[in-house]
Amino acid sequence: MNLTESVRIDKFLWAVRLFKTRSLAAEACKKGRVTIDEQTVKSSRMIRRGDEVSIKIPPAVKTYKVLDLSEKRMGAKLVPGFLEDITPKEELDLLDMARMTQKLSRPRGTGRPTKKDRRDLDNLKNHFD
Repeated sequence: MNLTESVRIDKFLWAVRLFKTRSLAAEACKKGRVTIDEQTVKSSRMIRRGDEVSIKIPPAVKTYKVLDLSEKRMGAKLVPGFLEDITPKEELDLLDMARMTQKLSRPRGTGRPTKKDRRDLDNLKNHFD
C-alpha cells in the first residue's frame, strides 16, 4: 500500500481507472461532475482516505469511498483495495435503464431490426411485465 497522506483528485480518479486519461478526469472536475463530500472540486484538490467521491454520469451519480491512495495507475484487480463503490441501488437502476434505452434506439432509415435487436426489444418488454 501507499504511504502518501493526500493525492490530487484527477490523478487518483485516473489511477483507480474511473477515467481513461488524466485529462478526462481533470475535465470532469472542471465541468463540476466530481464532488468530494458533496462539494464540487477542482482537479488540483487533494483527496484523503475516507473521503466520499461522487461522479455525475448523466442521468445518475455514482458514489465511492476512498480506502487507500495511489498516484500510479493500477490493474483492475487492485482497484477494490483502493476504492469501494457505495452507489445506492436506485442510481444503479437508473444507469441500467439509460443503457437499455440507448442500446435500443436505432437511427432512422437503417432498415429492419436484426434478430439481436428483436431479442433486446423482447427482453426490455419482459423487464416491464
